[in-house]
Amino acid sequence: MAIKLQYFDYFSKHPLGKDKFLTFRIPNPRVEKQFRLARAFMVIITSSQLAKSLGIKVSPIFETILPLTETAEEIIEIQQAFRDLTGLKHKLLNMSDSLKNIEIIPLFEQVSKIIASDKLILKYLSLHKKRFGYLPTCLRPYCARSDPALNSGLVPTMLAVKVALSSYIRVEKNTGVKLYPTLGTGSLPFRGGITPENIDKKINEYAGVSTLIIQSAFRYDYPLKTVKKGIQRIKTELPKAKAKELSPEIQKLVIKIIPFFANPYRQTIENIAPFINMLSSQVGRRRERMLHIGLFGYSRGMGKVTLPRAIPFTAALYSIGVPPELIGTGRGITKAKRAGIWKDVSPIYYYLKDDLMFAGSYFNRENLLSLSKESFHWQEVLKDIEGIEKEYGIILGPVNSDHYEHKKITKNIFDKLKQNKEVTELITCSGILRRSLG
Repeated sequence: MAIKLQYFDYFSKHPLGKDKFLTFRIPNPRVEKQFRLARAFMVIITSSQLAKSLGIKVSPIFETILPLTETAEEIIEIQQAFRDLTGLKHKLLNMSDSLKNIEIIPLFEQVSKIIASDKLILKYLSLHKKRFGYLPTCLRPYCARSDPALNSGLVPTMLAVKVALSSYIRVEKNTGVKLYPTLGTGSLPFRGGITPENIDKKINEYAGVSTLIIQSAFRYDYPLKTVKKGIQRIKTELPKAKAKELSPEIQKLVIKIIPFFANPYRQTIENIAPFINMLSSQVGRRRERMLHIGLFGYSRGMGKVTLPRAIPFTAALYSIGVPPELIGTGRGITKAKRAGIWKDVSPIYYYLKDDLMFAGSYFNRENLLSLSKESFHWQEVLKDIEGIEKEYGIILGPVNSDHYEHKKITKNIFDKLKQNKEVTELITCSGILRRSLG
């Protein structure tokens, strides 16, 4: 009763599910234990029943995010399972007085799945009509930014998102179902690159997205006044930005060019994974998260490569002065130019130069040169630096006083690593300077 007295008036005026929204990311039973999905379903159902008992007419939770979505069938089966569960009637356990249907937000977390997401959506809509007798009024496809970049690199991820946003235009035209794309972003370019200070550019870059999910660095590493102004800018300007429809010819070139970047990126990351894992283990813990299984890890004859999650991964590479945005990018540009298709594809990623210059301002050339003396795989990253600098006529490295201070810290981290010393505090200090841990 104390809880009701404390919050009832507020949620009566601002009901969850109508004015305020709580969106679960449910477990995908294909890759996680089924009891976790059952537990999520029960919370959704009992929340709906509680709201009704309090006289609140809307269900607090009516849609959920399905991670690692790979097929249309798995979305349908989850919706069917929810309907079956809410059809359960027993004198001790009556589910029928709750929300009957649950909407699914499919989350695409691999470059290949993002590019082909329009085909999955079309199949899902067809199956939905056959199974339930009607088309949903709308769908909110969700493109990840961090995990695709972790697995394929910066440029392939951005190009995949552009293809998806273009393809969604045609899905709407052909089906009459409105799509409201969602994008999850961090503050560093590798993970989306949205900060309170670059809103206008990123709204233009991600035109066609209806919902931008911002993360903690955006909220807490900038002055409150700047953050509020940035949020307001997103609210007013994002709905006005419309996706650019790419021609079929350009989409084919994008699909052709992605391996030029993804292959060298993956080859390098696979071979320096032991170093990344060692360093990322010293990144300060923020929260408990399930580890990813089977995304990057694949057999190459020497067992499976495993990587940390995107934040410690990005933090580890930034903290030695080799931002992951740079890895694979220079070699990809060089190969794409030799193939004669870079000039056609590069305009799709409007602010690639800006993103590379941002990341490049945290580049420590001396650290990379030292690493390259120890391993051929780091020598390959030097080719990336050369390719980027040649393409854009720039020299990567510190620009302002914060960048030079960051470089000093990355040098200190590198020296202490060679002495097998703990560097957690220094990694945190480097994150403070770039206003994002990872």
